[in-house]
Amino acid sequence: MEKKIIFKDLKTIDYKEAWDYQEKLFNKVLDEKSHKVNNESSDNYLLFCEHPHVYTLGKSGAVNNLLINDDFLKKINATFYKIDRGGDITYHGPGQIVGYPILDLDNFNLHLKKYIFSIEQAIIDTLKDYSIEASRLEGATGVWLDVNNKNKTRKICAIGVRASHWVTMHGFAFNINTNLDYFNYINPCGYTDKGVTSLEKELGRKIDIEEVKNKLRIHIADIFEANII
Repeated sequence: MEKKIIFKDLKTIDYKEAWDYQEKLFNKVLDEKSHKVNNESSDNYLLFCEHPHVYTLGKSGAVNNLLINDDFLKKINATFYKIDRGGDITYHGPGQIVGYPILDLDNFNLHLKKYIFSIEQAIIDTLKDYSIEASRLEGATGVWLDVNNKNKTRKICAIGVRASHWVTMHGFAFNINTNLDYFNYINPCGYTDKGVTSLEKELGRKIDIEEVKNKLRIHIADIFEANII
């Protein structure tokens, strides 16, 4: 059976609005899954977007990893949400590709660990298109550079997922032309000894974010052996 993923680019969208939309699709897929007959396939979705400045804290995160108070949040035009994904604190903002795959993993014969591995691989393959060697860091999710040099190890993509009955939501944040100053106000993903980077910083030039989105879609389709429509 051909695997299909319905793609939507939400462009720049408020974090809460995107979260509510994710929940709507997530619940739709769960409902389809609970009522499907025989080998029927429930729908799968992939959302891309950018958010205005926002910090999100996962359910296992520590609130003291946000290093600023409400007044300073307002000063830098940022908001803060405690949310229901795994992981600790991260930042979303302009110039970042935020991806929300809402997938029924049973359609892809994947368990959760392999699913996260697959998302990481799609990012790694996209970075390879820009001649950047990226990899995983043992004991941490996401995509990293220079993992063999503790003094230079830095994250370029964060991943945080929620799953129920093997249906996923939330996803990844891939730094393209991101203002990295906003990471100074948190301990990113709970780390105090790891840096953060972007494609722009690594290449020393502004990047066409639409070009990156197109490359990333192709790699996600390849990794998941799916037709993205």
